[in-house]
Amino acid sequence: MVTLWYLKHYHSVRYIATELYLGISTVHHILTEVVDILHSCVYPELVSLAVDMANRNAIHGPEEHHKLIVDSTYIAVPQPDDSQQRKTYYHPKSATNYVFKVQITCDFSHRIVHISECYHGNVHDITILRELGLLEYTEESVQIIADKGYIGEEYVITPKKETS
Repeated sequence: MVTLWYLKHYHSVRYIATELYLGISTVHHILTEVVDILHSCVYPELVSLAVDMANRNAIHGPEEHHKLIVDSTYIAVPQPDDSQQRKTYYHPKSATNYVFKVQITCDFSHRIVHISECYHGNVHDITILRELGLLEYTEESVQIIADKGYIGEEYVITPKKETS
């Protein structure tokens, strides 16, 4: 239950310990053990990366025409003490307003094919996509589907821009 609560809500270890009347070290130990087990068992089944991402001919799957789905999510962090760091980690959509951003790419078979490193909260989604080099793999037969945060790149399919 501790792990499910944590993975669903991302509450702090201290908060979960208080709510469940457990010690902080107990909650930390449970989370560490269960997440390690999940990572070793589930991650290899859900995440399939091309063997050589740098190779332009790397196979992404059996389909003739590929579509990848890209989106960013965020991991809340405590408010930094330093004002410059607050600007760096600021993200208005987070409940805490300070985050790390991670971009996840999956295919139409529900397989995660790429997970980015953590970026500061103020980095735009399209910037992360450009820096990762995934755009180098796009062409007419390999396209990326994304939200409005990715408008402007060739072979990236996004919702149409609203006109006033």
